[in-house]
Amino acid sequence: QVQLVESGGGLVQTGGSLGLSCAVSGRTFSDYAMGWFRQAPGKEREFVAAITRFGDTTRYRDSVKGRFTISRDNDKKTVTLQMNSLKPEDTAVYYCEASYVRDRLRYYTTLGYYESWGQGTQVTVSS
Repeated sequence: QVQLVESGGGLVQTGGSLGLSCAVSGRTFSDYAMGWFRQAPGKEREFVAAITRFGDTTRYRDSVKGRFTISRDNDKKTVTLQMNSLKPEDTAVYYCEASYVRDRLRYYTTLGYYESWGQGTQVTVSS
């Protein structure tokens, strides 16, 4: 398994931007497809974005398309989520997740396929 530590959350006004970062340690980072999920109070954790092992493919939930960008740096062992044009409904705890995969084109949008995650970072968007 790998260990993940998220950072970069905070309080921002509607329309603002935040960049989240996830530092990964442990096993070979490029063996893992990565994802970002979020969980708002009283709600289940939901998929936000995913990226394949070498960044060939990315996938987003519909509500963040065009506003959020996921990327990774395998040399630095980090995955980032750049969030622009933030809305109050983006308020949640954001979690970085890792899934060990053999296929370089594989990614997952379902939480159950991820076996490691961080402690989360709070993002609050004020109206």
